[in-house]
Amino acid sequence: MIRFLLKKLFYMVVSLFVLASATFFLMKIIPGNPFMSEKEIPKAIRAMLEAKYGLDKPLWSQYLTYLNNLIHLDLGMSMKQQYTTVSSIIGTGFLYSLQLGIFAIILSVTAGIVLGIIAALNHRKFLDTFTIFIAVLGVSIPNFVVASGLQYFLGVKLRWFDVAGLNDPTDYVMPTIALAVLPAAFIARLTRSSMLEVLTADYIKTARAKGMSGRIILYRHALRNAILPVVTYIGPMTANIITGSVIVEQIFGIGGLGKFFVNSITNRDYTLIMGLTLFYAVILMLARFLTDIAYAFIDPRIKLSSRKEG
Repeated sequence: MIRFLLKKLFYMVVSLFVLASATFFLMKIIPGNPFMSEKEIPKAIRAMLEAKYGLDKPLWSQYLTYLNNLIHLDLGMSMKQQYTTVSSIIGTGFLYSLQLGIFAIILSVTAGIVLGIIAALNHRKFLDTFTIFIAVLGVSIPNFVVASGLQYFLGVKLRWFDVAGLNDPTDYVMPTIALAVLPAAFIARLTRSSMLEVLTADYIKTARAKGMSGRIILYRHALRNAILPVVTYIGPMTANIITGSVIVEQIFGIGGLGKFFVNSITNRDYTLIMGLTLFYAVILMLARFLTDIAYAFIDPRIKLSSRKEG
């Protein structure tokens, strides 16, 4: 088990190194620089700014300095926001994105699993057909369309919620729903297909023949095995919700990481772009890493194979 975890951690470090290097050189290839603006900056001032951020040094020297800073967990200073570190910007924005992401994850997993179970238990009946229709609709509609629709109907027409900002706990309702619709629909379809496969397995038929109640069969045997594909999806889904809420945050005026990421690209803020890219990558890799660990607790066979490997 320890060898398995160390192997995963090693691959994470290598992946981060490759990503950091690729991001660094891509920033240098892109035309322009952080100090471009509509108003021409005097050459002397531009030279001072480039010297301040080390942009006047050879490329190899900038690269080695960048890697050395990463080893010491130093993401540098923002080139557009004076006297502000990239780490502090990430810390400020991530708080909002994390809160919104947690609510969306809870809603999507709960709703998706419940709808999937209902559809599987009512196979080829009205509830099954209705659930499939809702799931297909949820997967087909982009989250920015859902967000705009919620703003119009629940915010403007019915006036149940504020259309923008996070000034009240109820302000989380609409952005949470907008983020949760697509993953909830996907989880519902995944749970339904997995449950249908498990419910026809031999050990389920044996359990029924022994006289076990349907509730015990569902929760103790069927659901535990049917949930494995969902667990596989939850890992990357968690990272995508937390880091991929850029458009939704912009629509609802939330000052999360999405706002800073969009602004960093617009302003060519090299250090902030590279810092946010690495931060997103760390979240994605951690989500996948935790998914692998969760597998060991849910499926004893995977746990046994991990122990053998260690």
